[in-house]
Amino acid sequence: MPRQTEREQAAEALFHAYMASLISESETCLDNPPSDSEDDTDTDSLASSSDSDSDEALEPMSGFYLDQLSTLYSRRYLADRSNTISKSTEDLTLLLQDWKISRPEIFRSYVRVSPSCFDAILAAIEDDPIFHNNSQNQQDPIDRQLAVTLHRLGHYGNAASTLKVALWAGVGYGTVRLYTNRVMVAVCRERFRRSALRWPDDATKEKAKQWVEEASCPAWRHGWLMVDGTLVPLFQRPGFYGNTWFDRKHNYSMNVQTKLISTPDLRIIDYGVGLPGSQHDATAWAETRIPQEHDLLLDENEWVWADSAYPLEKWCQAPYKKQV
Repeated sequence: MPRQTEREQAAEALFHAYMASLISESETCLDNPPSDSEDDTDTDSLASSSDSDSDEALEPMSGFYLDQLSTLYSRRYLADRSNTISKSTEDLTLLLQDWKISRPEIFRSYVRVSPSCFDAILAAIEDDPIFHNNSQNQQDPIDRQLAVTLHRLGHYGNAASTLKVALWAGVGYGTVRLYTNRVMVAVCRERFRRSALRWPDDATKEKAKQWVEEASCPAWRHGWLMVDGTLVPLFQRPGFYGNTWFDRKHNYSMNVQTKLISTPDLRIIDYGVGLPGSQHDATAWAETRIPQEHDLLLDENEWVWADSAYPLEKWCQAPYKKQV
C-alpha cells in the first residue's frame, strides 16, 4: 500500500471525526425530540430565553471538523513553507560550456560519459517529441536535461537523491524527476536503439569470424555472436507489481538481454530491456531482435552462442545442451 503523506493522514482523521460527530448528533436529536409544551410558551419569555440560550449554545462538533477540513483543502501544504533555498545553475553551465571542452576528465566524472559520447546521445534524442510541445513555457535546453539525468544515473545513494542533484544543478526537486523521465522515455524508444546500435557490416563480421576461428576451431567460425542475460538490481521495490521484479537472487531487478560481437572489443550490437528480473532468460530473449528477425540478420550457416537457459535452435547453439 502506498505511503500516505501527513496531509493525507490529517484529512483522513478529520473526515472520520466528522462522520462520527455527525452520527452522534443525529442520534442525540432522535433521542431528545422538541416537546409540544414549548409551543405554548409565552412569546416574551421565548424572546428573553433565546437571548440567554444563544450565548450558551455551542457549535456542533461536526461543523467544527467540517471547517477544519475546508481549511486543510484550501491550502497546498500542511505546514507553512520555509524560506526558499538558494540555488545556482553556475555548476551546470560550467560543466557544459567549460569543462566539457577544456577538462573532459572532469566532465566525465560528473556524467560518466565522454564529451563525444554525450554529443552522440544528444544527437540521437534531440528530435524526440517528448522534448517538444506547444506550450508557451519552453522546456530547458535538451543538453541540460541530459546532463542532469546522466549525473543522477551515474551516482548512487544520497548522491543520486533529487535533493543533491537539484542543489547541484540549480533546479527544483520535481524538475530533476521531470528531466529524468523525459530522457528515459526518449532512450527507451525503438528509434534510439536503431540509431545507437547498428548491425555490423560484412567486414566487421568477417573480422569476428577470423577471431573465433583462431581462438577455437574452423568449424566454429560462423558462431560469431554471443548472448547472455544480466540482472540489473533496482534500488528499491517498485510500487506497481513489485513482487514480479523479485529475482532468484533475492533482489528486485530488471532482466537485460545483451548480444555481443565475439571480437576482442566485445562491442554490443543489440539489447532488450523492460522485463522484470523474475522472467526467465529465454522469455526475455524472445523479445529481442534476433529471435524475431534471425532469417534476415543471420546467414544460413551462422548462429549465436548461448548457455543452457536458451532454447536450442539451428541459429542458437547452447553448449552442453543436446539436440533432441
